[in-house]
Order: sequence, then structure tokens, then C-alpha cells
Amino acid sequence: MSKLRVGLLFGGRSGEHEVSISSARAIALALSSEENVNKYEILPFYIQKDGRWLAGDVPQQVLTTGIASQLPENETPSANSLLSTTKNNLSRWQSPSQVAEVDVWFPILHGPNGEDGTIQGLLSLMQVPFVGSGVLGSALGMDKIAMKMAFAQAGLAQVKYVTLTRAQIWSNPCIFPKLCDEIEATLGYPCFVKPANLGSSVGIAKVRSRSELEAALDNAASYDRRIIVEAGVVAREVECAVLGNDQPQASVVGEISFESDFYDYETKYTEGLADLLIPAQLPDSVTRQIQDMALQAFAAVDAAGLARVDFFYVEATGEVLINEINTLPGFTATSMYPQLWAKSGIPFPELVDRLIQLALERHSTPEPRE
Repeated sequence: MSKLRVGLLFGGRSGEHEVSISSARAIALALSSEENVNKYEILPFYIQKDGRWLAGDVPQQVLTTGIASQLPENETPSANSLLSTTKNNLSRWQSPSQVAEVDVWFPILHGPNGEDGTIQGLLSLMQVPFVGSGVLGSALGMDKIAMKMAFAQAGLAQVKYVTLTRAQIWSNPCIFPKLCDEIEATLGYPCFVKPANLGSSVGIAKVRSRSELEAALDNAASYDRRIIVEAGVVAREVECAVLGNDQPQASVVGEISFESDFYDYETKYTEGLADLLIPAQLPDSVTRQIQDMALQAFAAVDAAGLARVDFFYVEATGEVLINEINTLPGFTATSMYPQLWAKSGIPFPELVDRLIQLALERHSTPEPRE
């Protein structure tokens, strides 16, 4: 039986480049496991921080060492490059043989241009199966404002929030104080200021005063043209993993505990700063509610393949509030998503295998036609 050739796509231009490398290394190891080695052949493709796509030796070296690679700008990529750039010409596809050989893509790009629907649109145009959500599910899952609108339409309870734009924040000095007045009246303190389209808590700030709010809004506007401000809530932070396409399954529920002010980028990716408790110690009824809401959220944004859904459990009132969905979560062996499934009876190599099979299943479904 011939092996399926898996195009492992990683790296990217976002601030989560190194996280993507770590995820790709774990997936490559799973594809090389005893359970999968006879099923799959890995074809790695690495996107440098400058946006150049590389195939061949460079991505293999990055997978081996875990260290990001960066060819100098004046160095011409080899024939193994997918994309070449010059100072005077637009980037163009070169269609190397490796691309044509891919049977199924496994994109593990985190953040902008990775999980926001852009790469998913490109892979859709290739007419080759790929792991994860399509353009719509990825875009909704990345944009916190559009995501919350979809959750509201689905009737999912969530914290109060206010949305605004960079133009409003950086507008007439007479208008900005009124925006802050509205946020204070609607949400109070503490509240969280977030860019709408960045992952891994980049650009997020917890604010407790007017001066902190003003500074956080200005900072968030430097990252994104759309900003969301959410009310703070005293709650336990719990997460649930989803696996499947039209008939998805929910995992056991896990809980994150940490000593820092909130679950920021440093806390997420610095070993020892956060503890994962799986399964979370919750009443059975609350666990079932979280799992049900996770499946509803998955359907609300039209996700596919995989997603991790994050919640607030307000123990004092018994409320469960949805926070967000992540359609391409961290995928290292110690990341929450694979750990949730490991505790649900699906080990890492089997999980990777299932995701590839789900990609093939979804691709076999007829596309809408005019």
C-alpha cells in the first residue's frame, strides 16, 4: 500500500512562529510513530518570517533542530523554494514538484496568515484536502468580534463587551474620552482590551483605571484596526476540545490555573507558569454543559476537524460563559488540545491520524456549485 504524502506546513509570519515550529515537530514525530510510519510520508514546507516558502533541506533542518531559519534577503532561494521574492518584483508561485506530490496538507500555522482563513483559501484553490476548518470557520474563529456575533446568534452566554475601531481611538481628542466613558459605564473595571485578530494573548491588557484603559486602547490599536473590550469576571478558566466534521465529539474538560494576573503570552508558553488539570474537578452537570456548548460553538462558526473552546465557569453563580474558539490550537505534546484527547482515550499519534482522515472525508464531500 502506497503512503499518503502529508504536506506539513509550518512557520509563518506571525508572532507565533516558534510555537508553530514546536507544534510541527510534535506532529512530525507522531507521523513517524509505529502506528503511522507505514501510512504517511512527511513532506515538510517551512514559511520563513519574511514570508518565503521553502521545501527540501531547510524545513527538515528546522524540524530537527527546532530553531527558526532565515535565509538572507539577498540570497536567492534554491529550486526547493515555493516562493521567490526580489526587491523589484511581486512574489510568484514557482510550483515545484513537492507541491504537486502532496496528497493532504497539514497546516500548523498559528496566528494571522495561518489560522485566519488566508492559507485555507490558498489550499482550497489547490483542490487538495487539508486538516482543519475552511475559510469561513477559520476567519470567524480568528476574529474575536465576528466570533462573538456568531456565538450570540447561537444563543451562547458570554461576557459583556464593547467593540471599536482604530479610527475611533485615534480620532478627534474630543471623541476619545466619550469612548472611554461608554466602556466604563458598560463594563466597569477590571476589563480586558484586545486586538480583534491576534492570537496567543498578543496585545491584550487587563486594565483597572482610566489611565490604564487609555494606554491599552492606544496599544491595541497599534496591532489591529478593530478592537474589543471585555468585562472582567471572577471565574475558573476551563477548556474543551472538539474533534470531527459534521458529527463532532467533545473531549473531557480541562482547567488552567496560574499565578499571573491573566493568561498572557508569557504564562502560556513559559514552562511552569501555568498548570493544567485534566479532567477538571467540576459537577457532572457543568461538565456536560461545557461539552454541549463547545459543540454548539463549533457549529456556530462552521469549524471542521479540530478546535479548542475556552470558557469561564463562574462558580459563585454556576454560570458557564463562552470565551473563544481556537480553530488551530497549539499542538505540542504538552498543549491542552492533544492532552484533552489523550485523557479522553485518544493518544497523540492516533489523534493526528484521525485529523488527516477527517480532512480526506471533508474533501470528498461535494462542493456547492452554481
